[in-house]
Amino acid sequence: MITVTNLAIQFGKRVLYKDVNIKFTNGNIYGVIGANGAGKSTLLRAISGELEPNKGTIEMGPGERLSVLEQDHFKYDQYTVMNTVLMGHQPLWQNMQEKEALYMKADFSDEDGVKVAELEEKFAELGGWTAESDAAQLLQNLGIAENLHQKMVGELSNTEKVRVMLAKALFGNPDNLLLDEPTNDLDLDTVRWLEEYLSNIEQTVLVVSHDRHFLDAVSTQTVDIDFGKVTVFSGNYSFWYESSQLALRQAQNQKAKAEEKRKELEEFIRRFSANVAKSKQTTSRKKMLEKLNVDEIQPSTRKYPGIIFTMEREAGNQILEVEGLKAVEEDGTVLFDNVSFNIEKGQKTVFLSHNPKAMTALFEIINGNREPQAGTYKWGVTITTAYLPLDNTKFFQCDLNLVDWLSQFGPGNEVAMKAFLGRMLFKQEEVEKKVNVLSGGEKMRCMIARMQMKNANCLILDTPTNHLDLESIQAFNNNLVSFKGNILFASHDHEFINTVADRIIELTPNGTIDKLMTYDEYIYDDQIKEQKAKLYDK
Repeated sequence: MITVTNLAIQFGKRVLYKDVNIKFTNGNIYGVIGANGAGKSTLLRAISGELEPNKGTIEMGPGERLSVLEQDHFKYDQYTVMNTVLMGHQPLWQNMQEKEALYMKADFSDEDGVKVAELEEKFAELGGWTAESDAAQLLQNLGIAENLHQKMVGELSNTEKVRVMLAKALFGNPDNLLLDEPTNDLDLDTVRWLEEYLSNIEQTVLVVSHDRHFLDAVSTQTVDIDFGKVTVFSGNYSFWYESSQLALRQAQNQKAKAEEKRKELEEFIRRFSANVAKSKQTTSRKKMLEKLNVDEIQPSTRKYPGIIFTMEREAGNQILEVEGLKAVEEDGTVLFDNVSFNIEKGQKTVFLSHNPKAMTALFEIINGNREPQAGTYKWGVTITTAYLPLDNTKFFQCDLNLVDWLSQFGPGNEVAMKAFLGRMLFKQEEVEKKVNVLSGGEKMRCMIARMQMKNANCLILDTPTNHLDLESIQAFNNNLVSFKGNILFASHDHEFINTVADRIIELTPNGTIDKLMTYDEYIYDDQIKEQKAKLYDK
Protein backbone atom coordinates (compact mmCIF):
# COMPACT_ATOMS: atom_id res chain seq x y z
CA MET A 1 0.00 0.00 0.00
CA ILE A 2 1.22 3.50 -0.87
CA THR A 3 -0.34 6.58 0.74
CA VAL A 4 0.20 9.95 -0.93
CA THR A 5 -0.78 12.95 1.21
CA ASN A 6 -0.97 16.61 0.09
CA LEU A 7 1.60 16.02 -2.64
CA ALA A 8 2.66 19.01 -4.74
CA ILE A 9 5.31 19.09 -7.47
CA GLN A 10 6.42 22.04 -9.55
CA PHE A 11 9.47 23.00 -11.60
CA GLY A 12 10.12 26.73 -11.39
CA LYS A 13 6.79 28.45 -12.01
CA ARG A 14 5.29 25.40 -13.71
CA VAL A 15 3.00 23.47 -11.37
CA LEU A 16 2.49 19.85 -12.42
CA TYR A 17 -0.04 19.09 -9.68
CA LYS A 18 -0.86 19.91 -6.09
CA ASP A 19 -3.09 18.69 -3.26
CA VAL A 20 -2.71 15.07 -4.41
CA ASN A 21 -4.26 12.70 -1.87
CA ILE A 22 -4.43 9.07 -2.99
CA LYS A 23 -4.17 5.69 -1.32
CA PHE A 24 -2.87 3.01 -3.70
CA THR A 25 -4.05 -0.30 -2.24
CA ASN A 26 -2.88 -3.90 -2.41
CA GLY A 27 -4.28 -6.08 -5.17
CA ASN A 28 -4.72 -3.20 -7.62
CA ILE A 29 -2.73 -2.27 -10.69
CA TYR A 30 -2.88 1.42 -11.51
CA GLY A 31 -2.28 2.47 -15.12
CA VAL A 32 -0.85 6.01 -15.06
CA ILE A 33 -1.82 8.09 -18.10
CA GLY A 34 -1.48 11.72 -19.13
CA ALA A 35 -0.28 13.89 -21.99
CA ASN A 36 3.45 14.23 -22.63
CA GLY A 37 4.94 16.41 -19.90
CA ALA A 38 1.97 15.97 -17.56
CA GLY A 39 4.19 14.33 -14.94
CA LYS A 40 3.62 10.56 -15.19
CA SER A 41 7.26 9.52 -14.68
CA THR A 42 7.68 12.38 -12.20
CA LEU A 43 4.96 10.88 -10.00
CA LEU A 44 6.77 7.52 -9.96
CA ARG A 45 10.08 9.20 -9.20
CA ALA A 46 8.51 11.02 -6.24
CA ILE A 47 7.02 7.78 -4.89
CA SER A 48 10.35 5.97 -5.26
CA GLY A 49 12.17 8.73 -3.35
CA GLU A 50 14.32 9.70 -6.33
CA LEU A 51 12.63 13.11 -6.49
CA GLU A 52 11.87 15.31 -3.50
CA PRO A 53 8.34 16.79 -3.81
CA ASN A 54 7.77 20.46 -3.06
CA LYS A 55 5.17 19.49 -0.49
CA GLY A 56 3.52 16.44 1.01
CA THR A 57 4.42 12.96 2.17
CA ILE A 58 4.54 9.47 0.66
CA GLU A 59 4.36 6.44 2.93
CA MET A 60 4.16 2.68 2.54
CA GLY A 61 2.72 0.07 4.86
CA PRO A 62 4.91 -1.01 7.83
CA GLY A 63 7.79 -3.21 6.69
CA GLU A 64 6.72 -3.12 3.04
CA ARG A 65 9.29 -3.30 0.27
CA LEU A 66 9.29 -1.09 -2.83
CA SER A 67 10.80 -2.14 -6.15
CA VAL A 68 11.37 0.11 -9.17
CA LEU A 69 12.13 -0.59 -12.82
CA GLU A 70 15.38 1.34 -13.18
CA GLN A 71 16.15 3.31 -16.35
CA ASP A 72 19.96 3.41 -15.99
CA HIS A 73 21.03 0.46 -18.15
CA PHE A 74 24.74 0.90 -17.36
CA LYS A 75 24.54 0.95 -13.56
CA TYR A 76 25.09 -2.80 -13.17
CA ASP A 77 27.61 -3.39 -15.98
CA GLN A 78 30.21 -4.67 -13.47
CA TYR A 79 27.88 -7.30 -11.97
CA THR A 80 26.76 -10.65 -13.30
CA VAL A 81 23.24 -10.96 -14.67
CA MET A 82 22.26 -13.31 -11.84
CA ASN A 83 23.60 -11.06 -9.08
CA THR A 84 21.90 -8.02 -10.62
CA VAL A 85 18.54 -9.74 -10.43
CA LEU A 86 19.18 -10.91 -6.85
CA MET A 87 19.92 -7.29 -5.89
CA GLY A 88 16.27 -6.59 -6.64
CA HIS A 89 15.46 -8.13 -3.24
CA GLN A 90 17.67 -5.85 -1.15
CA PRO A 91 17.09 -7.50 2.26
CA LEU A 92 18.04 -10.88 0.77
CA TRP A 93 21.05 -9.49 -1.10
CA GLN A 94 22.32 -7.71 2.01
CA ASN A 95 21.91 -10.94 3.99
CA MET A 96 23.95 -12.84 1.39
CA GLN A 97 26.71 -10.23 1.41
CA GLU A 98 26.94 -10.25 5.23
CA LYS A 99 27.08 -14.05 5.31
CA GLU A 100 29.78 -14.19 2.66
CA ALA A 101 31.90 -11.60 4.50
CA LEU A 102 31.70 -13.58 7.74
CA TYR A 103 32.49 -16.92 6.10
CA MET A 104 35.55 -15.31 4.45
CA LYS A 105 37.02 -14.16 7.78
CA ALA A 106 40.31 -15.79 8.66
CA ASP A 107 39.67 -15.37 12.42
CA PHE A 108 36.09 -16.68 12.53
CA SER A 109 34.93 -16.34 16.17
CA ASP A 110 32.13 -17.84 18.27
CA GLU A 111 30.36 -14.51 18.06
CA ASP A 112 30.63 -14.71 14.25
CA GLY A 113 29.12 -18.20 14.40
CA VAL A 114 26.08 -16.91 16.32
CA LYS A 115 25.68 -14.09 13.81
CA VAL A 116 25.92 -16.48 10.85
CA ALA A 117 23.28 -18.74 12.41
CA GLU A 118 20.94 -15.76 12.69
CA LEU A 119 21.67 -14.77 9.11
CA GLU A 120 21.06 -18.31 7.84
CA GLU A 121 17.69 -18.40 9.59
CA LYS A 122 16.75 -15.06 8.03
CA PHE A 123 18.10 -16.26 4.68
CA ALA A 124 15.64 -19.16 4.74
CA GLU A 125 12.74 -16.87 5.73
CA LEU A 126 13.53 -14.60 2.76
CA GLY A 127 13.41 -17.52 0.32
CA GLY A 128 17.15 -17.63 -0.13
CA TRP A 129 17.35 -21.36 -0.88
CA THR A 130 15.26 -20.99 -4.05
CA ALA A 131 16.37 -17.45 -4.93
CA GLU A 132 18.75 -18.34 -7.76
CA SER A 133 16.34 -20.79 -9.38
CA ASP A 134 13.52 -18.24 -9.07
CA ALA A 135 15.71 -15.55 -10.62
CA ALA A 136 16.76 -17.91 -13.40
CA GLN A 137 13.12 -18.69 -14.21
CA LEU A 138 12.27 -14.99 -14.35
CA LEU A 139 15.16 -14.35 -16.72
CA GLN A 140 14.13 -17.26 -18.95
CA ASN A 141 10.55 -15.99 -19.08
CA LEU A 142 11.86 -12.58 -20.13
CA GLY A 143 13.96 -14.04 -22.94
CA ILE A 144 17.40 -14.11 -21.27
CA ALA A 145 18.89 -17.53 -22.04
CA GLU A 146 20.59 -19.56 -19.30
CA ASN A 147 24.04 -19.20 -20.90
CA LEU A 148 23.85 -15.44 -20.21
CA HIS A 149 23.01 -15.66 -16.50
CA GLN A 150 26.64 -15.63 -15.31
CA LYS A 151 27.86 -13.09 -17.84
CA MET A 152 28.53 -9.49 -16.88
CA VAL A 153 25.63 -7.14 -17.61
CA GLY A 154 28.05 -4.93 -19.53
CA GLU A 155 28.45 -7.73 -22.10
CA LEU A 156 24.76 -7.72 -23.00
CA SER A 157 22.96 -5.77 -25.70
CA ASN A 158 20.78 -2.84 -24.63
CA THR A 159 17.64 -4.87 -25.31
CA GLU A 160 18.91 -7.66 -23.05
CA LYS A 161 19.81 -5.16 -20.33
CA VAL A 162 16.24 -3.85 -20.35
CA ARG A 163 14.98 -7.36 -19.67
CA VAL A 164 17.48 -7.89 -16.85
CA MET A 165 16.33 -4.61 -15.23
CA LEU A 166 12.73 -5.82 -15.47
CA ALA A 167 13.62 -9.18 -13.90
CA LYS A 168 15.39 -7.28 -11.08
CA ALA A 169 12.25 -5.19 -10.45
CA LEU A 170 9.95 -8.22 -10.35
CA PHE A 171 12.22 -10.48 -8.31
CA GLY A 172 11.19 -11.41 -4.80
CA ASN A 173 7.52 -10.36 -5.05
CA PRO A 174 7.90 -6.78 -3.75
CA ASP A 175 4.95 -5.33 -1.85
CA ASN A 176 4.90 -2.24 -4.05
CA LEU A 177 6.08 -2.09 -7.66
CA LEU A 178 6.70 0.91 -9.93
CA LEU A 179 7.07 0.22 -13.65
CA ASP A 180 7.87 3.02 -16.11
CA GLU A 181 7.42 1.76 -19.71
CA PRO A 182 8.04 -1.92 -18.87
CA THR A 183 7.18 -3.17 -22.39
CA ASN A 184 9.87 -1.11 -24.15
CA ASP A 185 12.13 -3.38 -26.25
CA LEU A 186 10.08 -6.48 -25.41
CA ASP A 187 8.79 -8.72 -28.18
CA LEU A 188 5.08 -9.51 -28.33
CA ASP A 189 5.45 -12.96 -26.74
CA THR A 190 7.31 -11.53 -23.74
CA VAL A 191 4.75 -8.74 -23.34
CA ARG A 192 2.00 -11.40 -23.18
CA TRP A 193 3.92 -13.24 -20.46
CA LEU A 194 4.30 -9.99 -18.48
CA GLU A 195 0.57 -9.25 -18.85
CA GLU A 196 -0.29 -12.64 -17.40
CA TYR A 197 2.28 -12.29 -14.61
CA LEU A 198 1.05 -8.89 -13.46
CA SER A 199 -2.64 -9.73 -13.78
CA ASN A 200 -2.35 -12.40 -11.13
CA ILE A 201 -0.27 -10.74 -8.41
CA GLU A 202 -1.73 -9.22 -5.24
CA GLN A 203 0.75 -6.41 -4.62
CA THR A 204 0.32 -2.68 -5.33
CA VAL A 205 1.53 -1.81 -8.84
CA LEU A 206 1.80 1.53 -10.67
CA VAL A 207 2.48 1.33 -14.41
CA VAL A 208 3.29 4.03 -16.96
CA SER A 209 2.97 2.71 -20.51
CA HIS A 210 2.10 3.77 -24.07
CA ASP A 211 0.96 0.22 -24.85
CA ARG A 212 -2.85 0.36 -24.72
CA HIS A 213 -3.39 -3.40 -24.85
CA PHE A 214 -0.93 -3.87 -22.00
CA LEU A 215 -2.71 -1.23 -19.89
CA ASP A 216 -6.07 -2.82 -20.68
CA ALA A 217 -4.82 -6.29 -19.83
CA VAL A 218 -3.34 -5.45 -16.43
CA SER A 219 -4.96 -2.29 -15.03
CA THR A 220 -7.80 -2.39 -12.53
CA GLN A 221 -7.76 1.39 -12.17
CA THR A 222 -6.54 4.37 -14.18
CA VAL A 223 -4.58 7.28 -12.72
CA ASP A 224 -5.25 10.23 -15.01
CA ILE A 225 -3.00 13.29 -14.78
CA ASP A 226 -5.03 16.13 -16.25
CA PHE A 227 -6.39 19.57 -15.27
CA GLY A 228 -3.29 19.90 -13.03
CA LYS A 229 -4.65 17.10 -10.86
CA VAL A 230 -4.02 13.41 -10.28
CA THR A 231 -7.32 11.50 -10.30
CA VAL A 232 -8.02 7.79 -9.92
CA PHE A 233 -10.81 6.21 -12.00
CA SER A 234 -12.02 2.62 -11.89
CA GLY A 235 -11.45 0.75 -15.14
CA ASN A 236 -8.66 0.37 -17.67
CA TYR A 237 -7.41 2.62 -20.46
CA SER A 238 -10.09 1.68 -23.00
CA PHE A 239 -12.84 2.42 -20.49
CA TRP A 240 -11.25 5.79 -19.72
CA TYR A 241 -10.74 6.68 -23.41
CA GLU A 242 -14.17 5.64 -24.64
CA SER A 243 -15.98 7.16 -21.68
CA SER A 244 -14.06 10.46 -21.90
CA GLN A 245 -14.89 10.68 -25.61
CA LEU A 246 -18.55 10.02 -24.81
CA ALA A 247 -18.51 12.65 -22.08
CA LEU A 248 -16.91 15.13 -24.50
CA ARG A 249 -19.65 14.55 -27.09
CA GLN A 250 -22.27 15.02 -24.39
CA ALA A 251 -20.64 18.22 -23.17
CA GLN A 252 -20.75 19.56 -26.73
CA ASN A 253 -24.45 18.69 -27.00
CA GLN A 254 -25.89 21.12 -24.48
CA LYS A 255 -29.49 20.42 -25.55
CA ALA A 256 -29.51 16.83 -24.32
CA LYS A 257 -31.44 16.42 -21.09
CA ALA A 258 -29.61 15.31 -17.96
CA GLU A 259 -31.66 12.10 -17.70
CA GLU A 260 -30.97 11.20 -21.34
CA LYS A 261 -27.24 11.72 -20.77
CA ARG A 262 -27.24 9.48 -17.73
CA LYS A 263 -29.08 6.71 -19.59
CA GLU A 264 -26.53 6.92 -22.41
CA LEU A 265 -23.65 6.71 -19.95
CA GLU A 266 -25.20 3.78 -18.09
CA GLU A 267 -25.78 1.95 -21.38
CA PHE A 268 -22.11 2.51 -22.24
CA ILE A 269 -21.03 0.99 -18.91
CA ARG A 270 -23.34 -1.98 -19.47
CA ARG A 271 -21.89 -2.67 -22.92
CA PHE A 272 -18.31 -2.19 -21.76
CA SER A 273 -18.82 -4.54 -18.81
CA ALA A 274 -20.32 -7.20 -21.08
CA ASN A 275 -17.32 -7.03 -23.43
CA VAL A 276 -14.86 -7.30 -20.55
CA ALA A 277 -16.77 -10.23 -19.04
CA LYS A 278 -16.47 -12.15 -22.32
CA SER A 279 -12.71 -11.68 -22.55
CA LYS A 280 -10.14 -14.00 -21.03
CA GLN A 281 -10.69 -13.68 -17.29
CA THR A 282 -7.85 -12.44 -15.13
CA THR A 283 -7.78 -11.10 -11.61
CA SER A 284 -7.48 -7.50 -12.83
CA ARG A 285 -10.51 -7.67 -15.14
CA LYS A 286 -12.74 -9.13 -12.42
CA LYS A 287 -11.76 -6.34 -10.01
CA MET A 288 -12.31 -3.68 -12.66
CA LEU A 289 -15.90 -4.82 -13.31
CA GLU A 290 -16.78 -4.49 -9.65
CA LYS A 291 -15.92 -0.77 -9.54
CA LEU A 292 -17.06 0.85 -12.80
CA ASN A 293 -18.99 4.00 -11.93
CA VAL A 294 -20.97 6.26 -14.26
CA ASP A 295 -20.41 9.29 -12.03
CA GLU A 296 -16.65 9.23 -12.65
CA ILE A 297 -16.93 9.89 -16.39
CA GLN A 298 -15.78 13.32 -17.55
CA PRO A 299 -14.25 14.90 -20.68
CA SER A 300 -10.47 15.14 -21.03
CA THR A 301 -8.34 18.12 -22.01
CA ARG A 302 -6.17 15.89 -24.25
CA LYS A 303 -5.54 16.98 -27.83
CA TYR A 304 -5.39 14.32 -30.56
CA PRO A 305 -3.43 14.97 -33.76
CA GLY A 306 -5.30 15.04 -37.06
CA ILE A 307 -3.84 11.97 -38.77
CA ILE A 308 -5.82 11.52 -41.99
CA PHE A 309 -4.50 9.46 -44.91
CA THR A 310 -6.26 9.96 -48.23
CA MET A 311 -5.67 8.33 -51.63
CA GLU A 312 -5.14 10.41 -54.77
CA ARG A 313 -6.09 7.40 -56.90
CA GLU A 314 -7.64 4.02 -56.19
CA ALA A 315 -5.36 1.01 -56.56
CA GLY A 316 -5.86 -1.55 -59.29
CA ASN A 317 -6.02 -5.28 -58.67
CA GLN A 318 -2.24 -5.83 -58.81
CA ILE A 319 -0.67 -4.58 -55.58
CA LEU A 320 2.58 -6.40 -54.74
CA GLU A 321 3.99 -9.77 -55.79
CA VAL A 322 6.97 -11.19 -53.86
CA GLU A 323 8.73 -14.36 -54.98
CA GLY A 324 11.47 -16.27 -53.13
CA LEU A 325 12.95 -13.31 -51.23
CA LYS A 326 15.93 -13.92 -48.95
CA ALA A 327 17.73 -11.48 -46.64
CA VAL A 328 20.99 -12.17 -44.79
CA GLU A 329 22.83 -9.92 -42.32
CA GLU A 330 26.54 -9.09 -42.74
CA ASP A 331 27.39 -11.59 -39.99
CA GLY A 332 25.66 -14.37 -41.92
CA THR A 333 22.42 -14.40 -39.91
CA VAL A 334 19.52 -15.43 -42.13
CA LEU A 335 16.65 -13.03 -41.44
CA PHE A 336 14.22 -14.77 -43.78
CA ASP A 337 14.35 -17.14 -46.73
CA ASN A 338 12.02 -18.30 -49.50
CA VAL A 339 9.45 -15.58 -48.78
CA SER A 340 6.65 -15.48 -51.31
CA PHE A 341 3.28 -13.75 -51.11
CA ASN A 342 0.80 -11.77 -53.19
CA ILE A 343 -0.92 -8.78 -51.57
CA GLU A 344 -4.57 -8.44 -52.55
CA LYS A 345 -6.41 -5.15 -52.97
CA GLY A 346 -7.47 -3.55 -49.68
CA GLN A 347 -5.55 -5.95 -47.43
CA LYS A 348 -3.90 -4.66 -44.28
CA THR A 349 -1.00 -7.00 -43.57
CA VAL A 350 1.19 -7.14 -40.49
CA PHE A 351 4.60 -8.79 -40.72
CA LEU A 352 5.95 -10.60 -37.66
CA SER A 353 9.24 -12.28 -36.75
CA HIS A 354 11.22 -13.29 -33.69
CA ASN A 355 13.94 -11.04 -35.15
CA PRO A 356 12.64 -7.47 -35.66
CA LYS A 357 15.45 -6.86 -38.19
CA ALA A 358 13.59 -9.18 -40.57
CA MET A 359 10.65 -6.80 -41.04
CA THR A 360 12.95 -3.80 -41.51
CA ALA A 361 14.95 -5.71 -44.12
CA LEU A 362 11.79 -6.65 -46.03
CA PHE A 363 10.49 -3.07 -46.04
CA GLU A 364 13.86 -1.70 -47.12
CA ILE A 365 13.97 -4.23 -49.98
CA ILE A 366 10.49 -3.50 -51.35
CA ASN A 367 11.23 0.24 -51.11
CA GLY A 368 14.36 -0.22 -53.23
CA ASN A 369 16.78 0.70 -50.43
CA ARG A 370 18.36 -2.74 -50.02
CA GLU A 371 19.23 -5.63 -52.32
CA PRO A 372 17.92 -9.09 -51.41
CA GLN A 373 20.22 -12.13 -51.42
CA ALA A 374 17.66 -13.90 -53.60
CA GLY A 375 14.19 -13.42 -55.02
CA THR A 376 12.15 -10.71 -56.70
CA TYR A 377 9.33 -8.27 -55.99
CA LYS A 378 7.00 -6.34 -58.30
CA TRP A 379 4.62 -3.48 -57.55
CA GLY A 380 1.42 -2.96 -59.54
CA VAL A 381 1.50 -0.05 -61.99
CA THR A 382 -1.25 1.84 -60.15
CA ILE A 383 0.43 1.66 -56.75
CA THR A 384 1.82 4.72 -54.97
CA THR A 385 3.56 4.16 -51.65
CA ALA A 386 4.31 6.18 -48.52
CA TYR A 387 7.01 4.68 -46.29
CA LEU A 388 7.59 5.31 -42.60
CA PRO A 389 11.04 3.80 -41.89
CA LEU A 390 12.19 2.55 -38.50
CA ASP A 391 15.25 4.82 -38.57
CA ASN A 392 14.47 8.37 -39.70
CA THR A 393 17.85 9.87 -38.73
CA LYS A 394 18.92 10.80 -42.27
CA PHE A 395 15.80 12.91 -42.77
CA PHE A 396 16.75 15.30 -39.98
CA GLN A 397 20.45 15.89 -40.63
CA CYS A 398 19.92 19.51 -41.63
CA ASP A 399 19.17 22.85 -40.02
CA LEU A 400 15.91 23.63 -41.83
CA ASN A 401 12.90 24.78 -39.83
CA LEU A 402 9.78 22.62 -39.79
CA VAL A 403 7.99 24.52 -42.56
CA ASP A 404 10.94 24.43 -44.95
CA TRP A 405 11.64 20.80 -44.09
CA LEU A 406 8.10 19.71 -44.90
CA SER A 407 8.05 21.80 -48.10
CA GLN A 408 10.73 19.48 -49.55
CA PHE A 409 8.23 16.64 -49.82
CA GLY A 410 5.23 18.12 -51.56
CA PRO A 411 3.74 21.09 -53.38
CA GLY A 412 2.06 23.84 -51.43
CA ASN A 413 2.76 27.25 -49.94
CA GLU A 414 3.81 28.13 -46.41
CA VAL A 415 0.21 28.33 -45.23
CA ALA A 416 -0.48 24.78 -46.43
CA MET A 417 2.66 23.46 -44.74
CA LYS A 418 1.72 25.16 -41.47
CA ALA A 419 -1.74 23.60 -41.74
CA PHE A 420 -0.23 20.10 -42.00
CA LEU A 421 2.03 20.80 -39.04
CA GLY A 422 -0.85 22.27 -37.05
CA ARG A 423 -2.84 19.07 -37.54
CA MET A 424 0.12 17.26 -36.00
CA LEU A 425 -0.16 19.56 -32.93
CA PHE A 426 2.82 21.80 -33.67
CA LYS A 427 1.97 25.25 -32.30
CA GLN A 428 2.52 28.44 -34.29
CA GLU A 429 5.75 29.28 -32.48
CA GLU A 430 7.10 25.73 -32.89
CA VAL A 431 7.09 25.58 -36.70
CA GLU A 432 10.19 27.81 -36.79
CA LYS A 433 12.22 25.28 -34.76
CA LYS A 434 15.15 23.58 -36.47
CA VAL A 435 14.40 19.94 -37.22
CA ASN A 436 17.78 18.73 -35.96
CA VAL A 437 16.80 19.62 -32.37
CA LEU A 438 13.43 17.84 -32.34
CA SER A 439 12.60 15.06 -29.89
CA GLY A 440 11.91 11.52 -31.08
CA GLY A 441 8.16 12.05 -30.82
CA GLU A 442 8.30 15.36 -32.71
CA LYS A 443 10.34 13.77 -35.51
CA MET A 444 7.81 10.96 -35.80
CA ARG A 445 4.95 13.47 -36.10
CA CYS A 446 6.90 15.25 -38.86
CA MET A 447 7.37 11.96 -40.71
CA ILE A 448 3.64 11.21 -40.44
CA ALA A 449 2.85 14.69 -41.84
CA ARG A 450 5.24 13.93 -44.72
CA MET A 451 3.43 10.66 -45.41
CA GLN A 452 0.01 12.33 -45.45
CA MET A 453 1.15 14.71 -48.19
CA LYS A 454 1.84 11.80 -50.55
CA ASN A 455 -1.83 10.74 -50.80
CA ALA A 456 -0.57 7.20 -51.41
CA ASN A 457 -2.79 4.13 -51.82
CA CYS A 458 -0.33 1.83 -50.04
CA LEU A 459 1.20 2.67 -46.65
CA ILE A 460 4.37 0.92 -45.43
CA LEU A 461 4.91 1.38 -41.71
CA ASP A 462 7.89 0.03 -39.77
CA THR A 463 6.98 0.10 -36.07
CA PRO A 464 4.91 3.30 -36.39
CA THR A 465 4.07 3.76 -32.69
CA ASN A 466 7.72 4.28 -31.66
CA HIS A 467 8.17 7.55 -29.72
CA LEU A 468 4.47 8.46 -29.96
CA ASP A 469 2.29 9.30 -26.97
CA LEU A 470 -1.02 7.56 -26.31
CA GLU A 471 -3.03 10.31 -27.99
CA SER A 472 -1.01 10.10 -31.23
CA ILE A 473 -1.11 6.30 -31.20
CA GLN A 474 -4.89 6.34 -30.73
CA ALA A 475 -5.41 8.86 -33.56
CA PHE A 476 -3.03 6.93 -35.86
CA ASN A 477 -4.77 3.66 -35.06
CA ASN A 478 -8.26 5.06 -35.65
CA ASN A 479 -7.38 6.40 -39.10
CA LEU A 480 -5.67 3.22 -40.27
CA VAL A 481 -8.77 1.21 -39.39
CA SER A 482 -10.83 3.35 -41.76
CA PHE A 483 -8.16 3.73 -44.51
CA LYS A 484 -9.41 2.18 -47.77
CA GLY A 485 -6.04 1.40 -49.33
CA ASN A 486 -3.40 -1.23 -48.53
CA ILE A 487 -1.22 -1.23 -45.42
CA LEU A 488 1.96 -3.24 -44.89
CA PHE A 489 3.30 -2.80 -41.38
CA ALA A 490 5.26 -4.12 -38.42
CA SER A 491 4.47 -3.27 -34.81
CA HIS A 492 5.01 -4.35 -31.21
CA ASP A 493 1.68 -2.77 -30.19
CA HIS A 494 -0.85 -5.58 -29.68
CA GLU A 495 -3.93 -3.32 -29.96
CA PHE A 496 -2.56 -1.64 -33.08
CA ILE A 497 -2.03 -5.00 -34.80
CA ASN A 498 -5.31 -6.54 -33.68
CA THR A 499 -7.48 -3.63 -34.80
CA VAL A 500 -5.72 -2.85 -38.11
CA ALA A 501 -4.46 -6.15 -39.59
CA ASP A 502 -6.65 -8.64 -41.43
CA ARG A 503 -3.69 -10.72 -42.64
CA ILE A 504 -0.66 -12.04 -40.74
CA ILE A 505 2.62 -12.98 -42.43
CA GLU A 506 5.37 -14.26 -40.14
CA LEU A 507 8.91 -14.25 -41.54
CA THR A 508 11.29 -17.00 -40.39
CA PRO A 509 14.72 -18.18 -41.54
CA ASN A 510 12.94 -21.19 -43.09
CA GLY A 511 9.88 -19.78 -44.81
CA THR A 512 6.66 -18.00 -43.88
CA ILE A 513 3.35 -18.49 -42.11
CA ASP A 514 0.59 -16.66 -43.96
CA LYS A 515 -2.92 -16.43 -42.46
CA LEU A 516 -6.07 -14.40 -43.11
CA MET A 517 -7.16 -13.76 -39.53
CA THR A 518 -6.91 -11.33 -36.66
CA TYR A 519 -3.85 -11.18 -34.44
CA ASP A 520 -5.74 -12.52 -31.41
CA GLU A 521 -6.87 -15.52 -33.46
CA TYR A 522 -3.30 -16.04 -34.65
CA ILE A 523 -1.56 -16.05 -31.27
CA TYR A 524 -4.02 -18.47 -29.66
CA ASP A 525 -4.09 -21.00 -32.53
CA ASP A 526 -2.38 -24.23 -31.38
CA GLN A 527 -1.63 -25.43 -34.92
CA ILE A 528 0.13 -22.17 -35.73
CA LYS A 529 2.18 -22.46 -32.53
CA GLU A 530 3.39 -25.89 -33.68
CA GLN A 531 4.16 -24.60 -37.17
CA LYS A 532 6.16 -21.68 -35.75
CA ALA A 533 8.19 -23.96 -33.49
CA LYS A 534 9.19 -26.11 -36.48
CA LEU A 535 10.16 -23.17 -38.70
CA TYR A 536 12.28 -21.46 -36.06
CA ASP A 537 13.96 -24.65 -34.80
CA LYS A 538 15.12 -26.02 -38.16
